[in-house]
Amino acid sequence: MRRWILILLVACAAASSASAQLSVGVAVPGVSIGIHVPVYPELVPVPGYPVYYAPRLGANFFFYDGLYWVYQGDRWYVSSWYDGPWRLVSPYQVPSYVLLVPVRYYRVPPPYFSGWRADAPPRWGDHWGDDWRRQRAGWDRRDRIAAVPVAPLPRYQRQYSGDRYPQEIERQQAIRDRNYPYRPQDARPQPAPPTAQPSPQGGPPRGRPPAHAQAKGHDKGAEQGPGGRPQ
Repeated sequence: MRRWILILLVACAAASSASAQLSVGVAVPGVSIGIHVPVYPELVPVPGYPVYYAPRLGANFFFYDGLYWVYQGDRWYVSSWYDGPWRLVSPYQVPSYVLLVPVRYYRVPPPYFSGWRADAPPRWGDHWGDDWRRQRAGWDRRDRIAAVPVAPLPRYQRQYSGDRYPQEIERQQAIRDRNYPYRPQDARPQPAPPTAQPSPQGGPPRGRPPAHAQAKGHDKGAEQGPGGRPQ
């Protein structure tokens, strides 16, 4: 009897340890994406697009329409602050201008980008399949995409790093409301497939995930660059 009690205790301890390991890396209410940005990153405009990228980061890190976008592990993530917390976004919901960024601006391109033109957008239709291609028909037609102004950079976030970085969503939102009144211009959700089952072989998840516009912290500002364009 004593032996069986010991076995049960060991099993319970192992289960608790496994549960703890599974919880590591999960950020509430966001998720850990395997990158850490300790200070506000250098952001450089992508020529011809209302998008910035981070040339000095070892990540596919972009800024568009007042939000940060990261492509990591065949998934898109969005945040209103440069180091998260991050929210997973379905490929059906990623804004077209983010998808249009040419391959050369991906600092850590995945293996399947190999052989694709550096000066052209990734071939998302080839990668994510016919269902995605039907749902996002015309995503690569810049003439069919409504013009979106270049959102001002949230430079106020430079003063928040290390221990000063706000981890709580409520505090992040309050700071942004005081410093960055920009509101997104590209808040048109794309259609999503009706089912809610994950796609096999790393394809886009099926279902109706929240649109990128639902991420907290969509803001609007009035910084103007040369020619009256926001910066």
